[in-house]
Formats: sequence, C-alpha cells, structure tokens
Amino acid sequence: MDASSAFQDTLPLSSDGLLAQLDAWGLTYRLHTHIPLRTVEDAKGVEDQFLVPGERTLRLKNLYLRDKKKRNYLVTLEQSRDIDLKALGAELGVGSLSFGSADRLLQNLGIRPGAVSPLAMINGVQNDVRFYMDAAAQQVDVINMHPLVNDRTVAISRADLMAFFDRITCAVNWLP
Repeated sequence: MDASSAFQDTLPLSSDGLLAQLDAWGLTYRLHTHIPLRTVEDAKGVEDQFLVPGERTLRLKNLYLRDKKKRNYLVTLEQSRDIDLKALGAELGVGSLSFGSADRLLQNLGIRPGAVSPLAMINGVQNDVRFYMDAAAQQVDVINMHPLVNDRTVAISRADLMAFFDRITCAVNWLP
C-alpha cells in the first residue's frame, strides 16, 4: 500500500479523521491536494502552488528515527537543512540513531513512508515517540505538512500547530 489518501482507511486514524479533529478543535488550515510526494525533491516540484505572497512559510522534512535502546523519535526540520545522524544523536544525548522501519513507523506514528509529519504525533504521543522540531518553526507564519497522507498538504499557522500539540499533550523539543 502507498501513503496516499486512497489507502487512508487502513491507517489507525485517517487523514479525513484528522482533519475533522482539527476542525472540531477550531484549528484552521488550508488544504491542498496534489500528486503523491515521497521526498523533499518531489515536494519542491509542487510547493510553489501553496505559497502566499508575504507569508513566511516553513517547508519540512521529517525523520522517523530510533536509538539503540529502541526509543522512537520524530525529528522535523526545515527541508533544506543538512542533517548528520551521528551529530544529532550526540546533540540529543541518545547515542547513535538510525531510521525506523516502515512497520515501526505504522505501529508508532500510524503512517506510511512518504507521509511522515508532525501531525502524526496525534498517534505518536500514545506510543512514547519523542518529538523534536527545528527552531526555525518559531519564526514563521505558516508550516506546510502532510495530514497523514502524501497526496495532501495542509498549511497551518504556527499558533494553530502549537495549539494542536497542546491538545494532544505533545512536548515539543526545539532544535537550534
């Protein structure tokens, strides 16, 4: 199965269910539909259609990682930021990090590869996934991310994203 909305009903929480929850909480977003995007390079091909002149927007890359003690991490970074997993593990004080498997991604974040997103923490908080976010998110108006599937993007204000994290009791650890 791929990570598109065609298979969202096979997820623990569907994209439609997530969007309904955002609506119920009064969190606003702009929803864009597009071809499935699996990589940052794919996203760069369509992201111009989401931009609003004068709006400071953060575009993301997301890493699902594990350490040797089998702890899980979701690390969300500005999409063009280089990352060294060895240095990141040292910075987090957790030792070496590696990418988590597709099976663990589905088990712990309720999503498939290609749809990794901070919004998946709605599932991750129940599975003790630790969340780290690029401090650049504190300086923007809007953050673009997948709503659990990779053929949709939501543009959500920084304030509403922080309200989302509060609602699900997700601690945001900031990465400088």
